[in-house]
Amino acid sequence: MSFGAGLTAISTGELRALLRALHRGTLRCPVSHPELLRAGLPALVDRVGFLQGLDEAATRAVLGAVIAERRAAERRRS
Repeated sequence: MSFGAGLTAISTGELRALLRALHRGTLRCPVSHPELLRAGLPALVDRVGFLQGLDEAATRAVLGAVIAERRAAERRRS
């Protein structure tokens, strides 16, 4: 997993897919290549390094905060 562009390289839809997979139990933490493949999210393998090493609570917090911030930004632009 690469740290590269961080959160900017991931769409809001992809962030929601990660969070949905956590809620459904198809993605387990810490997020890893095998976990992403098992969860059916292979396109994200090289783009979620920012989640590396986080436990489930921290992963949910990061994803939830970023999704909420993006929603707020969209509302401000509208």
